[in-house]
Amino acid sequence: MRGPNAKSTDRARSLRREQTAAESKLWACLRNRQLDGVKFSRQVSIGPYFADFCCREAKLVIEIDGVTHETPEELSSDDRRSAWLKAQGFRVIRFRNEELMGDLDAVLERIQLSL
Repeated sequence: MRGPNAKSTDRARSLRREQTAAESKLWACLRNRQLDGVKFSRQVSIGPYFADFCCREAKLVIEIDGVTHETPEELSSDDRRSAWLKAQGFRVIRFRNEELMGDLDAVLERIQLSL
């Protein structure tokens, strides 16, 4: 799953530079093992996908969904993606931008419970 792949590395770097306000807000709380001493990475390449945030140790993927995730096509794509990640042994939790921006403490609590 992990390894040197110039194309996916470049894409991950691009996604990190262009993170949304919600992703930035959550990353400020997850980086440097700030949440329960657990290591999280952002925009992690896992197979054909990029996880917004991933704790490899706990096999936990966190996805932040904005308005682009409201169409039937995107919802179907998200379901396929989650199913694939689950088949690889990951647990996937999703938050909407509004959830994260409106009640960060509740989001962090749910992440802690998922760990």
